[in-house]
Amino acid sequence: MKLGLVRRGYSGTGGAEAYLRRFADAARAAGHEVVLFGSPEWEAAAWQGGKVIVPGGNPRAFADMLRKIQPRTRCDFLFSLERVWECDAYRAGDGVHASWLERRGKYEARWKSMLRGINPKHTGLLEIERALFTGGTRCVIANSQMVKDEIITRYGMSAENIHVIRNGVPAWEDEPGLRGRMRTELGVDGCDYVLLFAGTGWVRKGLGFAIKAVNELPGATLLVAGKGRREKMPASDRVRYLGPVSPRNMREMLAAADVFVLPTIYEPFSNACLEALAAGLPVVTTKANGFAEIIEPGVEGEVIAEPGDIAALRDALAAWADPGKREAVRSRLREKGSQYSVEANARRTIEVIEREAGQG
Repeated sequence: MKLGLVRRGYSGTGGAEAYLRRFADAARAAGHEVVLFGSPEWEAAAWQGGKVIVPGGNPRAFADMLRKIQPRTRCDFLFSLERVWECDAYRAGDGVHASWLERRGKYEARWKSMLRGINPKHTGLLEIERALFTGGTRCVIANSQMVKDEIITRYGMSAENIHVIRNGVPAWEDEPGLRGRMRTELGVDGCDYVLLFAGTGWVRKGLGFAIKAVNELPGATLLVAGKGRREKMPASDRVRYLGPVSPRNMREMLAAADVFVLPTIYEPFSNACLEALAAGLPVVTTKANGFAEIIEPGVEGEVIAEPGDIAALRDALAAWADPGKREAVRSRLREKGSQYSVEANARRTIEVIEREAGQG
């Protein structure tokens, strides 16, 4: 089967791009041919294999152009990681845009929400999203039950057409001396308690909340991996900004940390949290993160109800400041993280696609 994969935009440190390349490798290994329908940012070095360039400077323009070139005439099955007008299967890795806008509105001025409601970018995304979930695709692959429930509640899509396949990450491998080397390199070897935050989109992922909580937590230092506007974040002398970190180098950041924190406003299922779990780190996050479904609060990390509850976030982080407590659960966390492998994710996704295409 010739499988068409759709993704707009490209970032060398992007999780979706890394996922797409790994999935393409698995699909080829399963005997399928793969072609990418992507925007011009996908340079030759970023993608090995067949590629169709789809111009479009914004989500609506990209979706319009994809429909115009009739991708199904160039492949047997169209699997999109991007909101488009129609495809055979859609991976809702970005969650539900309507849900994100609703959650974001709780943490910003009302006038900003009103302006966003008439912004062509958001109105276009909502229009495409509605078309996709109300007849534009045969099935959806959601990475959390949270996202599945949102699609059913908001758009009335049949539950039997939504498959929950959670993310997968590469197996964690210990490297002797890595923790000490990285703590020295990052300048945190003398710190009592090192927290790690990773990701772009700092407002959505709740970096501001994390900084405020750390400011109230004696002895804590926060490492921030990712790109964003520091001037928009609360002031703190406890924060070390590391800049963009490639997926390949993230394991070094995880080795240096004691706990991973992501007080997100909305996250379908955080791959960074899963990587931290596989590395043996307790994870402190929110109910608005689909990842929260797979951990036991108080035993494998903490899950707070509201990202803006700074006192609750501070207390959740304080609960894991004891090195002995962290060490006692390290092997348990790694074992659980190993259950969510790249291979298992790709295998289950291919099974769904083959079944939908009549090959299963």
